[in-house]
Amino acid sequence: MTSALKLYPDVSSLPMIEAKQALRAAVRKNRSKRSRNEKLDANAQWEETISQFIGDAPAVASYISVANEPGTRELSARLVREGHRLLVPKLGPKLARQWAWYISDDDLSAQAPGRPPAPSGQALDSRALKEVSVIILPALLVNRQGYRLGQGGGWYDRVLKTVPKNVKIAAMVFPDEFVDMNLPHDNLDMKVSYAILPDRVIKLGD
Repeated sequence: MTSALKLYPDVSSLPMIEAKQALRAAVRKNRSKRSRNEKLDANAQWEETISQFIGDAPAVASYISVANEPGTRELSARLVREGHRLLVPKLGPKLARQWAWYISDDDLSAQAPGRPPAPSGQALDSRALKEVSVIILPALLVNRQGYRLGQGGGWYDRVLKTVPKNVKIAAMVFPDEFVDMNLPHDNLDMKVSYAILPDRVIKLGD
């Protein structure tokens, strides 16, 4: 776990929105400095770690990574090769919370500027998540209590309100993004149960 004082600003005196913005800016800056080899090594480790974490789950939900996020492109292809069905976001009008079944990396295409690529298949609403037993989310920061700092907008927080309680909810973060600090949050921010670092999975909230 990373000491927040070394990498991230002290936001304890800031209003919640400003505190989140300051932390997001710091994480994005740190991510932009990672070398290509560092990211490739981390992604290769995540493949092994996540494959073991999900075990024989028939269906899993994840995300298609963009920019400097923890990478999921190779991971997604591997999970399907290993026999898992994989549900990923397919953002609809006005960022509607829709999903689609992943087929292959070649099947992904940009649906609109600034959005992650998505499968060509039918858009499904969040009821499709009833078929999955594990959900893997992107995050900028995660702490021991299970609070997650996302990119802003609350897309995943709204989704998680509809997820059955027996589903494992995990967030992928680089090691220095699993932090020993209070993260700004309110009652709209949904907690996650696991932090997935490249080489290990950490149970949260105990």
